[in-house]
Amino acid sequence: MHSSANASSQPMPLWLALLPVLVLIGALTWNVLFVYGDDALSGSSQMVILLVAGFTAAIGLARGITWTYIQERIVATISNAMPSIIILLLVGALASIWLLSGTVPTLVYYGLKLLNPAIFLVACCIACALTSVMSGSSWSTAATIGVAMVAVGRALEIPDGLIGGAIISGSYFGDKISPLSDTTNLAAAVTETPVFDHIRYLLFTTGPSMVISLILFTIIGLRLETSGSAVDVSLELAAIKETFNISFWLLIPPVVVLTMIMKKVPAIPSLFVGIIVGAICAVIFQQPLLSRLSDGMVGSPLLSGFMSGAFDPSAQYVLMMDTLYKGLQVPTSMPMLTELFSASGMEGMLGTVWLILAAMTFGGVMDACGNLTRIMESVKGLAKGFFSLIACTTGTCIVTNLSTSDQYISVAIPGRMYAGLYKEKGYASENLSRTLEDTGTVTSVLIPWNTCGAYHASVLGIGTLVYLPYCFFNLISPFMTLLYAWFMIKIKRIDQAAVNGTSPKTT
Repeated sequence: MHSSANASSQPMPLWLALLPVLVLIGALTWNVLFVYGDDALSGSSQMVILLVAGFTAAIGLARGITWTYIQERIVATISNAMPSIIILLLVGALASIWLLSGTVPTLVYYGLKLLNPAIFLVACCIACALTSVMSGSSWSTAATIGVAMVAVGRALEIPDGLIGGAIISGSYFGDKISPLSDTTNLAAAVTETPVFDHIRYLLFTTGPSMVISLILFTIIGLRLETSGSAVDVSLELAAIKETFNISFWLLIPPVVVLTMIMKKVPAIPSLFVGIIVGAICAVIFQQPLLSRLSDGMVGSPLLSGFMSGAFDPSAQYVLMMDTLYKGLQVPTSMPMLTELFSASGMEGMLGTVWLILAAMTFGGVMDACGNLTRIMESVKGLAKGFFSLIACTTGTCIVTNLSTSDQYISVAIPGRMYAGLYKEKGYASENLSRTLEDTGTVTSVLIPWNTCGAYHASVLGIGTLVYLPYCFFNLISPFMTLLYAWFMIKIKRIDQAAVNGTSPKTT
């Protein structure tokens, strides 16, 4: 907080600094648990955040903070999130075009072929991990591949808890590290971390957590006695091949994007290239599907007049554009696959964009009015070293998940609260963004009254407390980030010059 912007000479009491946070937690808890439930993120939670931001601004105005300064801090805070907002919109387009191109169905097709009763739990976890990495969503993964895995697992007489644990562990692997994931982009946005830097740094803890989880599922699976001897997915495989042209060539789009990421190409051009390559693959490999889906679409009579037969370039252009911004659903002969092969395009990302704007507005007001500075002054007394700083962040994320019942809030609010303290202590923002994902994202599904816990229990038909002990990845991740902090493994620092706005230095 800049003293020149505050006409009050009295220091802010801690209770007053915490009041907006407590009001926000209470309002969001009431909003989710007693009013909107799973639909809270459609807009009501965003409005709650904005209303509490207004309440916080009123406190600041009463203490002599000028509205001009508050507005400047809001705009500055939101501007830092603009790259992540653009990335989110591109992610929505990418997921949709990769579905239309056949890239996602090809991955699902080969993933289903991996199923083997002897290693069902490992195969289930890997299949869900691959699907969630490509889709960026643990929710859609659980509702599609996850539902199918539950049916197969029950046919093999595998306990529900183990099935649910394998599905959720795999699903949240992608939810953490996929550039298509809204929580991945949210954590990067609120901490002002380049998204691919965030993902690369997150892999240090996420990789070992998944390896340990797979080892545990392997040991349990080999010791588990089941009556099933074969898994018949022939109907699913036939339905996929009936709808899409399946080819290894369709793995080119993700290979191109992953290569660009490894070459440290910035996120926005990498995703844009991924969209272009996906669109080219759709035109080359999925002409029958494009013709079927574009049938009846009204394009340009001028362009259509040059062509005869099923190929209508104008109608297919309309289909491509609709896919990018509105998404699509590809009908198949199996309802489960039809639900899986759907995407919402850029339009589907607008709710998360709104959430980011609301959270950044609240953070900007808290910063302008001095609340964040006062809270961080108190936290400094607890966070004397790096481990205690990570422990405080971890505890805040989990408490927020328990109280607000929403994983997005447990990432957004602590992210804005602690960003300044990490920078002040000379630690790069990647440390904070990684901790937010290792704790805020993955623990949400373990809480029965959290929207994620309630959703997955409902979709899978397995109670939250039934699958909780076997969600190894979700349980290990918070301890892994604490372990890295305790032994100071892969801790990125910034020197004082970087803190003051010049070149960074890492150790």
